[in-house]
Amino acid sequence: MTGPITQTKQPNPLLPQTTPLPRLPHSPTQPLTYSGRPRPTPHAGPTAGPTFNPDPLAPPASPIQPTTPSCPAHSTQAHNFPDPPSSPAQQPTTSTAPHSGSPPPTRTMRTRAMDDISKPKHHFNLHTTTIVPIPKSPQVALSPPEWLTAMTNEFSALIKNETWELVPHQPDMNIIRCMWIFKHKFRSDGSLERYKARLVCDGRSQQVGIDCGDTFSPVVKPATIHLILTLALSRSWAINQLDVTYAFLHGNLEETVYMHQPMGFRDSQFPGHVCKLKKSLYGLKQAPRAWYQRFTDFVLLQGFKQSKSENSLFIYHHGQDTAYLLLYVDDIILTTFSDTLHRRIMNSLSGEFAMKDLGPLSHFLGISVTRTGDNMFLSHHSYAKDIIRRAAMDSCKPVATPVDTGSKLGANSSAPFHDPTTYRSLAGALQYLTFTRPDISYAVQQICMHMHSPSNDHWHALKRIIRYIQGTTDYGLYLNPAPTISLRAYTDADWAGCPDTRRSTSGYCVYLGDNLLSWSSKRQPSVSRSSAEAEYRGVANVVSEICWLRNLLLELNQLLLKATSFTVTMSAQFIYRVTVFGISGPNILN
Repeated sequence: MTGPITQTKQPNPLLPQTTPLPRLPHSPTQPLTYSGRPRPTPHAGPTAGPTFNPDPLAPPASPIQPTTPSCPAHSTQAHNFPDPPSSPAQQPTTSTAPHSGSPPPTRTMRTRAMDDISKPKHHFNLHTTTIVPIPKSPQVALSPPEWLTAMTNEFSALIKNETWELVPHQPDMNIIRCMWIFKHKFRSDGSLERYKARLVCDGRSQQVGIDCGDTFSPVVKPATIHLILTLALSRSWAINQLDVTYAFLHGNLEETVYMHQPMGFRDSQFPGHVCKLKKSLYGLKQAPRAWYQRFTDFVLLQGFKQSKSENSLFIYHHGQDTAYLLLYVDDIILTTFSDTLHRRIMNSLSGEFAMKDLGPLSHFLGISVTRTGDNMFLSHHSYAKDIIRRAAMDSCKPVATPVDTGSKLGANSSAPFHDPTTYRSLAGALQYLTFTRPDISYAVQQICMHMHSPSNDHWHALKRIIRYIQGTTDYGLYLNPAPTISLRAYTDADWAGCPDTRRSTSGYCVYLGDNLLSWSSKRQPSVSRSSAEAEYRGVANVVSEICWLRNLLLELNQLLLKATSFTVTMSAQFIYRVTVFGISGPNILN
C-alpha cells in the first residue's frame, strides 16, 4: 500500500443525524495538538490488539487502522500514517512518533507517584468468625453444644462444691429466683478462650431479717495500697498479685436462703423441690461479706494479724519473716520478705481456695503497673480511654486545665440536662479515675455535687474534664523508694465557695518521702463564719488523716522518729507550720 488509508464512518440509523463539524487544516508533517486533556502518544506495539467500535451497527474497523483521538474537532478527520510492517518479525521494538521527522508531544500529566503521594492499603479480614453468639435466654442456650457444655460445667462445679441441697417446698418460704449469665471469655490477643456461663441469684427479692442480714464488706483504701507499695519498693521486696477463682462461692451462709432450681437442670425425681443454699452465690446481698469473713478466718489461722487501722490489711510477722497481704474483694496483693515465705503462703492459700499466682504486679483494679528498677508507675490509661469512648468524645480537642477559672456553678445555673443517667455514669467513672489522678480531684468533686439534678452547665463542666483527660491519658502516680520514713502534708480551703450553701471546700495531700499517699477535696459539712474558721476545719481533716497513717505505720513496725509537719495556706497569705506528735502515744496537736 502506497497511499493513505481512509475510512468513512457510516451514519447510525438509530441515532439522530447531526451536521458534522468543519475540518481544520492539518499538515501531515506536524504532530497533533489538543486543547483539552493531554493524550498518550500512539505507537506501534509488537502485536495488533483488538479495536473498540463504539457504534454496534457500524461496520468493523480495519485492524490496521490506528485509533484516532476522541477529539470533537478531529472525529471525522482522515490522517495519513506510514504502512505497518507486513509481519510481526519486521515490527520495530521501540515506539515511534506518529509522523516521521516530527518531535513527540510533550507529556504534561502528573501522577501521584511523581510527587511521592501514596494511599495506605487497607487489608480486609475475609475470614468468617465461628463464635457462637450469646443466647438471649436459657432455652436458646440449651441448643448450641458450646453453651450447653458451659452450663453443664458450671452446674457440675456447684454440685461438687455442695452449694445447696434439695428440700421440699413450703408455703412460708421466701424463694428467690436464679438466672444464667452468658459471656465470651477472650484472651489478651483477642482470640476466644472459652464460653462462660454463670449461675447467679436475684438478690432484689431478698428480705432483710429473713434471708439476709449485714451486707457491708470492707475494702482496702487507696492510701493503704500506696503505703504498702512504697514500703515494698524501699525494702526491695517482691510484689505479687493473686486471684481467686469463684471467690464468692467459698463463702459460708449464716442465714437460711431458698432458691428455685436452675432452669434446664431440674431434678427429674424431685421437680417440685427447692434449693436450700449452704454456700453463697453471685448475686446474693451478703455474698461479698460471706467471702470476706471466710478469707479472714482462714488467714488468721495461718499466723496473720488483721490491722486495726485497715481491716483489709493482714500482717505476718515472725522473726525476720514479714509479709503484707491486701484484699480488695477477690483481688489480692502479696509482698513478702523472701521467696521462701512467698511459696509457703501460696501453698497454704492454694490448699484452701482456688488461688492463682499471677506473678509480679502488673494490672490491679484496672490500674496498669509499670515497674522500672526500684520505681513504679501507676496509670489508668486504658480506663481513661474507655471513659472518653463512653462519652463519644474520641476526636475532641484537649484543653490545658480540667476546670474553668471563672465563677463556680450553682444548682440552678441553667436548664436541666436531658440525660441525667449518662451524667451520673460518667461522673462515677471519673471519681474512680482519681485513684491515680490527684490533678482532677477538685474538678470531679465539683461535678459530683450535682449528680442528683445535673444541668447543661454541669454537663459542659464534665465534658471539659474529659477534654483535659484526652490530652493527659498518660498521666499517673509515680512511686519510688523512700529513703526516710517521714510524713509531710499540705492543706488549703476556700471560704464560702459554694454559691448555693455558702459552705467552704477544703483539700489536702499527704506525702511519705517524695511519694504522694493520700489526697482529698471535700465540701465542709457546715458554714464557716470566717476564712480562718474554714482553714481550721481543713486542718482538722488533714490531722485526722495523718493520725490514721501514723497508727498504720506503727502496726507495720515502722516507727516514726520525726514529727509530721504540714503547711496551711491561709486566705490572708500567712503560712503556719503545725507539728503533730504521735511517736509512742496518742497524737497531740500543738
